[in-house]
Amino acid sequence: METSATSDQRTLTVGVDVGGTSIRAAVVDACGEVLDVTQVPTPQSAPALDKALVNAVSELSERNPVAAVGLAVAGFISSDRSTVRFAPHLPWVDRPIGSELSGQLGLPVVLEHDANAAVWAEHTFGAAAGGHNVVLIAIGTGIGAALLVEGDIYRGSNGVAPELGHVQVVPDGRPCACGKHGCWERYCSGTALVETAIELLAAKPGNSTILARESRRDPGSLTGRRVAAAAADGDRVAHAAMANFARWLGVGLALVSDVYDPDLIVIAGGVSTSAPLFLDEAREHYATMITGAGHRPLARIRTTQLGEAAAIIGAAELARGLIATR
Repeated sequence: METSATSDQRTLTVGVDVGGTSIRAAVVDACGEVLDVTQVPTPQSAPALDKALVNAVSELSERNPVAAVGLAVAGFISSDRSTVRFAPHLPWVDRPIGSELSGQLGLPVVLEHDANAAVWAEHTFGAAAGGHNVVLIAIGTGIGAALLVEGDIYRGSNGVAPELGHVQVVPDGRPCACGKHGCWERYCSGTALVETAIELLAAKPGNSTILARESRRDPGSLTGRRVAAAAADGDRVAHAAMANFARWLGVGLALVSDVYDPDLIVIAGGVSTSAPLFLDEAREHYATMITGAGHRPLARIRTTQLGEAAAIIGAAELARGLIATR
């Protein structure tokens, strides 16, 4: 006779990362293993997006006996995790997506902020395992963040905490799309890395570095990944841009530690793949800038173990909780 524990281990759920460019959905088992994947471009209208999500989950459920669905969304999610209040890259505003999709799919559906989903996956299966108070910093185009307090996701009173990328670190600094100036993500992100490189190139227009030649040939060709690759190849401008990035990462991590006092910080997002170029230097800045430096324990700083799959795996694992409560 099959035990309930064995049954739980065999239960499959679907995690969906609803991004502004693509929808990535996967079937995930109770061990966090991705078993089946589908990906489609993200439609720009709400009806088309709803249909694409239903189709993606239906495609996976036809091939696998799935029991619940979790959506990871980059946006403001209601505290009951049923409604998308606002998502800057998606056409949903105050939409009860959870109940609507559940009705269409015939499966329970839960929503979660993508960074929260990622930290839950890292806590359950990856780099944050064993952490008590954990901050995840997802560095890509901007900065996403999540906070675990004694193993529970902290969402704030309205489900939108913590927006660490928009903490102001430079008064009257670089303008940010959020409407403020000097936000942390304007100095510590893939976008910021490119802007810093462009500023450095403009300061010395006669530079003959790799980046200078590429920038003159195609001014729009620079990306965060390209700057990181040039730094790895010894380009001095790219190396200077990376050093600037490391300094601002250290500044932000010190600020985060002063506020939350975590025992573990996980660096995730696309920029984390270039961690060997900046993380040791960022740790040094963090260690000297934290309040009480030299007189308090420092948080361990790790990079993601689950990579780009973290949000999907976390959403699927959070969906598993729906099954247990039914």
